[in-house]
Amino acid sequence: MPNNIEGRGLTDREMLQLCLELEKGRCRSISQTMLETSHQELRKIYQQWLDNANDNQIQLYEVMSQKGWYKTAPASVEQINQTQKLMQNNLHPDNQF
Repeated sequence: MPNNIEGRGLTDREMLQLCLELEKGRCRSISQTMLETSHQELRKIYQQWLDNANDNQIQLYEVMSQKGWYKTAPASVEQINQTQKLMQNNLHPDNQF
């Protein structure tokens, strides 16, 4: 449903989607910055920001999911097993030889 006069502007769904994308980008940006920060106190500050952005992202996702605006399909056992194997291979590449 439009949220301003004469039906112009973004819908509630569009606004939430934009906010969600912004928070995801914020999480990526803060994570990248943390990876390149050696100062421990600064890393703690970035961690707080990352936690906050992650909490915001989760809340936005939950609202959208409850309204049926963000649908995800459950992963099959096969997909989970494939992902676990891929992650194990990436974490321990020497075990492949």
